Amino acid sequence: MRNPHAGEPFDTTDEEIAAALLDVSIPTLLLSLVHMSGDPEIIRGRLRPAGLFLNEVQGYMTEEDKDEARALALEVIRDYRDRGCPEPEPVSAELLQEMMTWLVCEDVPAEYVPLLMEEMELDGRDARRVEPAGDPDDRAAFPVVVIGCGQSGLLAGIRLSEAGIPFTIVEKNAGVGGTWWENSYPGARVDVGNHFYCYSFEPSDHWTEYYAQQPELQRYFQGVMDKHGIEPHVRWETEVLGAAWDDASSTWSVRTRAADGTEDVLVARAVISAVGQLNRPNLPVIEGADTFVGPSFHSARWDHDVDLAGKQVAMIGAGASGFQIAPTIAPEVGHLTVFQRTAQWMFPNPNYHATVGPGVLWALRHLPFYGRWYRFLIFWPGCDKGLEAARVDPDYPDQHRAVSETNEFTRQMFTDWILSQVADDPELAAKVVPDYPATGKRTLQDNGAWLSALMRDNVELVRTGIDHIEADAVVTVDGERYPADVLVYATGFRATEVLAPLGITGRDGVDLRTLWGERPAAYLGITVPGFPNFFMMYGPGTNLAHGGSLIFHSECQMRYITECIESLIVGGHRTMEPLQERCDDWHQRSQAEMAGLVWSQPSITSSFFKNSAGEIHILSPWRLVDYWTWTKEPDPADFVFG
Repeated sequence: MRNPHAGEPFDTTDEEIAAALLDVSIPTLLLSLVHMSGDPEIIRGRLRPAGLFLNEVQGYMTEEDKDEARALALEVIRDYRDRGCPEPEPVSAELLQEMMTWLVCEDVPAEYVPLLMEEMELDGRDARRVEPAGDPDDRAAFPVVVIGCGQSGLLAGIRLSEAGIPFTIVEKNAGVGGTWWENSYPGARVDVGNHFYCYSFEPSDHWTEYYAQQPELQRYFQGVMDKHGIEPHVRWETEVLGAAWDDASSTWSVRTRAADGTEDVLVARAVISAVGQLNRPNLPVIEGADTFVGPSFHSARWDHDVDLAGKQVAMIGAGASGFQIAPTIAPEVGHLTVFQRTAQWMFPNPNYHATVGPGVLWALRHLPFYGRWYRFLIFWPGCDKGLEAARVDPDYPDQHRAVSETNEFTRQMFTDWILSQVADDPELAAKVVPDYPATGKRTLQDNGAWLSALMRDNVELVRTGIDHIEADAVVTVDGERYPADVLVYATGFRATEVLAPLGITGRDGVDLRTLWGERPAAYLGITVPGFPNFFMMYGPGTNLAHGGSLIFHSECQMRYITECIESLIVGGHRTMEPLQERCDDWHQRSQAEMAGLVWSQPSITSSFFKNSAGEIHILSPWRLVDYWTWTKEPDPADFVFG
């Protein structure tokens, strides 16, 4: 069988190929030529990228060099086509590392190479799939309940299906996608490059935008679900009320309630929580909010029946969601008032709203491994570099402004980008430059749309605190009254309340959320002592603020969970749970590591990462390569088996 990443055979004309090459990433193209021709000398000559930075996919190559590369590529691709598009010969590990180093213009440490080779799947093998072993009857007698059918719950279903383990997914929504089902507000789009924000084992040759909008993202997950036959295993519009462990039978009883109010109990040998952290809307308590007579709703519960045309809209909150909503609705509304508590750092990304051109789509589908190298190209800048830049230098002066020399450089770069857009509006400029260290909160991708929206005549940014809400207005603490016909809460989610509002009862009747309080902890973010056969995806300490993508983390977690379930079935065990000392050590080390990173700094007083004590228990402070290594397979010595 042909390697699915080797490209589909084609009979494209020379003229069509030449047109397509005007659209592609030239460094990525040159690596594809090595596969097509078998000649590594293509990347050993003068033509090479000059550097790599975030979203710059052309490697800062000159126009002359790009033209020369296109001419070379046309010759190689023509020959490849005329030979019938044969599947390329495998490339040695040494050459692959050379190609990686060439593309990113720096040494790729040896510890990263196995991770990157697995992520790219150049051999066509899905190495994160766990092959089943043992007696099929034993597998059939091990039913699993998965809570949630977002990207991680869908992934869980795929992996359990491949392993021959019976499962039921319980999803409170009417369709797949989780946050990409719920967040349908105007302008909703992903802020991780789409050619990386997708499952490693699924193609990425279909995206119409580099940062896809919500409808396309939801369709992607629907398509993956259909392809893998997962839907028959899902109970839609059904909410999990709680789950309780029974020691005598070594089973979980999962209580559910369907949309019609019908309650049921599912009995399972294991439970996998695929509950997101950006799942339960955060509605602020504001005096008089219930007296507002017009439509009011949270961004995650957008009311599409409300016509905003010509209306006076008040939007409370301007973080990641508001940042996307305001530019989208501003041209339509009569007036938009944006209430923002703190300014947001943003970095330039010209591709943020860009469409994927036809040449790129052609290359992704036909040129051997072009898509895999492009995936690597956008993965590497966000693979642990952001974590190093987030480290605090305790000797750096004025920690309220910056936490290190690198952080100060980042601050200057971001500030210059912001001020370059509002140079003619000093009053607005004073409002939009943050007063805390750069990257200390969620950093937003910007192509100029946000500040352009704020500079419109019908848009006003208000940084004064809100005192109360009236029937037709929002009133700030200085007594100013801002009339409104529609009220939008872009106020985020209750991210620190992990698993809320589920009641998970483990051994001896211990309630998990009571046990945690505001300090949730799990070994590797996946397992908890006293809660046998209970596994979490996107658990505490696994959210990412420094790079990568949650899909990458989910794939790491689900491989680990599948291996745990294999250990139970093949080993003939009834239960497994982590040792208390392993969990305690993990949490203590994570907290110590987090304390030295920018997100924990006391100068950042309002952040959805922090609990009421100013602590962070939901973010990962670890390198992606470390988390990947730790979750490749469970160590039996970390667990108690029963």
